[in-house]
Amino acid sequence: MFLRSITFYLLTLCSLFTIAVPAGASTLLIMGDSLSASYGVDTEKAWVSLLRQRLDREGFSQWTVANASISGETTDGGLRRLPALLEQHEPEVVIIELGGNDGLRGFPPNVTQENLARMTELSQAAGARVLLVGMQMPPNYGERYTRAFAAIYPTIAENSGAELVPFFLDGIYNRDGFMQDDGIHPTAAGQPQLLDNVWPHLHPMLQNTTGAN
Repeated sequence: MFLRSITFYLLTLCSLFTIAVPAGASTLLIMGDSLSASYGVDTEKAWVSLLRQRLDREGFSQWTVANASISGETTDGGLRRLPALLEQHEPEVVIIELGGNDGLRGFPPNVTQENLARMTELSQAAGARVLLVGMQMPPNYGERYTRAFAAIYPTIAENSGAELVPFFLDGIYNRDGFMQDDGIHPTAAGQPQLLDNVWPHLHPMLQNTTGAN
């Protein structure tokens, strides 16, 4: 009798939870590093918060943004965390903004490429569309390394069919007042440009994904 009562309670609770989930809701999962974790910037001014506002403003309010970005994250760490996050959030779109820390630490480009390619593959296998956010290394890392690193993102996009933001910091890294003193992270002034770099590639994905307007 006790077990039947507990079972009935759990089924009722699950039923109530299911009813509470908005119909047609879609999830966008962001796998990023400090550039997407609002490092050195008030959270409400960071590009991910600005993205949430733009989704509401442009008729995509049924989309939920799950920001799983961590400052200092590498592609290796992102790859380890991704399977559980895919299972938890069941996203329709995954934005992968990783690799910058790999490059700054001098990781072999082929290792970074393998990790990002695997993350793309896992996301697509889970039914999500992928937006890959490209990064580049400063010239002091040497021409050979910077060229190999820059080629990672378009190569994966071409091989996998993922969408591509060519360079996340385009229009930011070389503008006065748009970068913090460390020369790595954008200031609050640079956050809208980060979103503007992502949005033209993300917007068509939202329109063409089940559950979007």
